[in-house]
Amino acid sequence: MHRIAQLLTASLLVLAAALPAAAQAPAKKLIRIHTAGPADLGVDNTMLAHQFMTYVNANSDTMEVKVFPASQLGQSREVIEAMRLGSGASGTTGGPAEYASFVKRIGVLGLPFVWKSYGHATAVLDGPVGKELNADMEKAGFKVLSWAVSWGYRNVVTAKKEVKTAADLKGLKIRTIPTKVFVSAINAMGANATPMNFGEIYTSLQSGVLDGYEHTAATTISFKLNEVACCIAMTRHLMDPTVLVFSLAEWKKFSPAEQAVMQKGARAAAEMVRSMAPQREAESLAAVRKVGMKVNDIDLAPLQKAALGAQDELAKEFGAEALLAQIRATP
Repeated sequence: MHRIAQLLTASLLVLAAALPAAAQAPAKKLIRIHTAGPADLGVDNTMLAHQFMTYVNANSDTMEVKVFPASQLGQSREVIEAMRLGSGASGTTGGPAEYASFVKRIGVLGLPFVWKSYGHATAVLDGPVGKELNADMEKAGFKVLSWAVSWGYRNVVTAKKEVKTAADLKGLKIRTIPTKVFVSAINAMGANATPMNFGEIYTSLQSGVLDGYEHTAATTISFKLNEVACCIAMTRHLMDPTVLVFSLAEWKKFSPAEQAVMQKGARAAAEMVRSMAPQREAESLAAVRKVGMKVNDIDLAPLQKAALGAQDELAKEFGAEALLAQIRATP
């Protein structure tokens, strides 16, 4: 028994000696990334968050990123408000419009027909306009890590009437998001903007309350709206960029080396999402054609010209006239 007691005491001493060493190994810093998108890598915002997580987790011994899709951490608005105060999520992916109440000038990125192409959007976001807006965001308590683009422009989808020219849009009742920018975009095209909750679109198309709606081809398929709509007119009137944003208060808690890893990860994630945009949009359009919808290219020149007045008016309201001029001047 005495021998057993000696062995037990020796074992406990070895364990006790090891405890301080174990205690010195710090736990990894947890980075929680929110996204409203589903747990589906076919969605741009989810892919941006996932690629950021993959890079950081593979290149850091002190940080661990976890992505919380499908608004698990709360609705985007409340998550962003908490981030600004340095609580809740560390960061989020989504559209710039979600920050418009904190950073008024960021609304310039959502103006109708402002983007000539995906390449134009990335040139603007990587250039002086993007840098100015990043500075605005930082003053409001946010750190922009990277800008990407959405996988698809928004187009006009109709229930019965096939739109082949810009003039065919005149007078059509088109559902849109109840915000001034979206309403202005539809009205500028000669249609009658009808603000409405997304969940009401299907039955409103069935009943004839709406003539159509505006959204991406991917959304049309995902929500089976092709069952009550016949045709897509490629108006390409809006394209929301996608952005990875960190809480500035949270960002400051990390070392310069850790910040560098996250910055590299954010850039790599954005580059991947950008590169996939044309392919993803083409796949969505192929899918709607496959289920029998007609997809018509139309001459956009009359619509783009008509939208100039709406762009000027809204940019003035946002205090972003100079930014709009820079966007227009960017090739």
